[in-house]
Amino acid sequence: MTSAGCAIGLGNVWRFPYITGQYGGAAFVLFYLLFLIILGTPIMLTEFAVGRASGKSPTRSFNALEPENSKWHLFGYFALAGNYLLMMFYTTVAGWMLAYVLKSALGIFEGKNPEQLASVFTTMLSNPVEQTVWMLVVVLHGFSVCLRGLEKGVEKVSTIIMTSLLGLMIILVIRAVSLPGAAKGLYFYLRPDFSKMVENGIGEVIFAAMGQSFFTLSLGIGSLAIFGSYIGKEKALTGEVMHIISLDTFVALMAGFIIFPACFAFDVNPGQGPGLIFITLPNIFNSIPFGRIWGTIFFLFMSFAAMSTVIAVCENIIASTMELFGWNRKTAVFINTIGVAVLSLPCVLGFNVLSGLTIPGIGNIQDLEDFLVSNNLLPLGALLYLRFCTSRYGWGFKNFIEEVNTGNGIKFPVKLRFYVTWILPAIVLIIWAAGYIQKFF
Repeated sequence: MTSAGCAIGLGNVWRFPYITGQYGGAAFVLFYLLFLIILGTPIMLTEFAVGRASGKSPTRSFNALEPENSKWHLFGYFALAGNYLLMMFYTTVAGWMLAYVLKSALGIFEGKNPEQLASVFTTMLSNPVEQTVWMLVVVLHGFSVCLRGLEKGVEKVSTIIMTSLLGLMIILVIRAVSLPGAAKGLYFYLRPDFSKMVENGIGEVIFAAMGQSFFTLSLGIGSLAIFGSYIGKEKALTGEVMHIISLDTFVALMAGFIIFPACFAFDVNPGQGPGLIFITLPNIFNSIPFGRIWGTIFFLFMSFAAMSTVIAVCENIIASTMELFGWNRKTAVFINTIGVAVLSLPCVLGFNVLSGLTIPGIGNIQDLEDFLVSNNLLPLGALLYLRFCTSRYGWGFKNFIEEVNTGNGIKFPVKLRFYVTWILPAIVLIIWAAGYIQKFF
């Protein structure tokens, strides 16, 4: 549940629905599921294998497994930096979700037209105090859970959050599919229409599906490797990874069952982009009976998805700094709480006080931080994990496959060695290069 919580986040419930809407619905989903299997599974296995074999955090795991006099351990520092960088903007967006839970519960959205609802969001962004408060709530909650330890804190709370998340999703799905006119949304979502791929460009749709399946699991910065170090040798890792990816996929698909029927029921374009969640959906909740309650439940569900990732990454940061500096858990929590809070301020201020600071071709501070993580650290980190686990100059495929297949359960096929060693790294490089092409050209 904890590992799934790390993988399941805003990429599933925020990005997946609107990008699916942009690229034609079911046809996009089919390619997404395909790439989730052929890309996500082996890359996640490399993180879990390195974590379990070393028994250490990503910062020190390479030290334990690398050949003598090699420099693979330097990547551990980049992995830790990637986790900090992810929290620098993820805590802000998670804060938006919590803010909208309260706004919806207080009825702030009721009686407002679309322009006024859009103003609620832009007003929140322009208020540095409000955003800072919500960001601090996220940071304090994430690290306070980790302060209780792995079993009593991270595992217990993550299990509660994930169970609640799945329960809330089922409630919202039932409500969404029962709306008048919801059948059109289900038709759009479930019936592949490959003509939509032609309209958007087949290559662009396939790349978008490839990118979404890759980034939704947050692979490449060791955020899952720490949980690999907590897995016992009695279970083969392939089955564990498949469980996590199945939960991740279930949450993403259920988010579609919530949003698409609602959008079509009220004649809303499902491909409107990130504003679909904060601007468009409150309009829908205003239009249905007990919309205030349904809206509150929806943003509570979004908050649970965000916080599950925050808690998992906080645990990764704490474990890494404990090993790196010899701190105990209390010291690591105290220092990192302050550190992450301070590091998150530029993102918060980038929407107001520092709004004039933009990077050509990228955007504001949040866009820059997201670009560094999503377009660079994740794909390049995944590439390094793949090469470390398959190259004779790293840990090597023999050691990797032995670790993956140790224990009971599904075994990873040895015959896929060529694919994991050469084809998969090439695909990851293509994703990385295509991200730059899309961004700047």
